[in-house]
Amino acid sequence: MKLTQMITDRIIQIAGKGNVLFHEKMKDHTTMKVGGEAALFVTPESTDAVKDLVRLLREEQIPYYVLGNGSNVICRDEGYDGVILCLSDKYKGFDILDTDPETAEVTVKAGTDNKDFSDAMIQRGLSGFEFASGIPGSMGGATCMNAGAYDGEMRQIIKEVKILDKDGNIALRSNEEMEFGYRHSLASGGECVILETVLTLRRDDPEKIRSRVEDLTKRREEKQPLEYPSCGSTFKRPEGYFAGKLISDAGLKGYRIGGAQVSEKHAGFVINKDQATAKDVLDLVEYIKKQVLESQGVKLECEIRIL
Repeated sequence: MKLTQMITDRIIQIAGKGNVLFHEKMKDHTTMKVGGEAALFVTPESTDAVKDLVRLLREEQIPYYVLGNGSNVICRDEGYDGVILCLSDKYKGFDILDTDPETAEVTVKAGTDNKDFSDAMIQRGLSGFEFASGIPGSMGGATCMNAGAYDGEMRQIIKEVKILDKDGNIALRSNEEMEFGYRHSLASGGECVILETVLTLRRDDPEKIRSRVEDLTKRREEKQPLEYPSCGSTFKRPEGYFAGKLISDAGLKGYRIGGAQVSEKHAGFVINKDQATAKDVLDLVEYIKKQVLESQGVKLECEIRIL
């Protein structure tokens, strides 16, 4: 990477000195808690800053990755020789458009934490986001991956998305234009950056919403290894199958490489059992894929993004 002092100074000028970190450990910014250092870790606070940074990095051909809460990302132990643009704590918040007696439009910044947003919607009596209340990560990540759980998906409640397109222009894309599919959207390939998501939510009794969220939380706690660092569900669901059952049927529950383990609670989760390295996790992912293919003839596809 050709990160000259001139380019570094320009990044600091755009983002602010306090928002640029050098050689930042990525394990501190991902839910799996593994990975090496990023050459630069930048936390822009405004849309203009994001736009200017992306334009600069593209013009100078500097590799970059837009990170949310790091819930579906692993950085290799060797680190990332590029710039991480982290849209999280300094790029969050929401606005509610209250013009309809039945529904409300809520514009949510990409860095907004899913659980924090869910709690805020409960207080305001706005329903529709319950299925995502326990999905770790941010609104940007949930939108990008069309996150889903318990028969709900983001595309069911998204009206439109504000993006920074591949030409560096800010644009609105409708639900249809976002090309939502299973764990996929227009932004999945990294050519555009999600800035804000506009949701259409329904009005409901806050206590009824809270009850539904609590029920889903209880179900997650009973079935998922939330007590260990992980990236959530490790593999996409193969058509006609369930990844967790395939892995369990292959006799891999509890199987371990280094500090990484197939969860004994839910085989669809690879967890950081004991100070795992990124290599431990990725080696285990590849081993699982190999064993399931050989024993059951099904090809698993990893959901985790690898830097």
